[in-house]
Amino acid sequence: MKIFSLHQYDSFWIFLLVSISIPYLASSLSGFIASARKGPEKLTSYESGIEPRGNTWIRFQIRYYMFALVFAVFDVETVFLYPWSISFRELGLFAFIEVIIFIFILVVGLVHAWRKGASEWCQLPNIRVKVKEGKLNPAV
Repeated sequence: MKIFSLHQYDSFWIFLLVSISIPYLASSLSGFIASARKGPEKLTSYESGIEPRGNTWIRFQIRYYMFALVFAVFDVETVFLYPWSISFRELGLFAFIEVIIFIFILVVGLVHAWRKGASEWCQLPNIRVKVKEGKLNPAV
């Protein structure tokens, strides 16, 4: 009688091998089947079927990526909070305090992102308009 029998994990190793090999086989198979011809149409950038005009290599502003990252963080937050809310009664006071700390850290991150302008989709110009008394007021 063996105490540490590894045969009980055979199905796990088979599943792991299959799950790793399927993406590898799919990508290598597409490389063999796809044509390798490079023409002018193949080298142009695709923009929804519209013929591209001008230089297609433009710099995107970082705020789009920051907006997406802030969205992803708070989207993942709901994934963590949902199971906690389902089993709230069984978890007790310790889990409640942990969630309060978790939400506090998220609020601190949200305030930081808000102050840095990560929640702004586009930056509004800072325009000042002169009023009759000669004081400067920000335009709305």
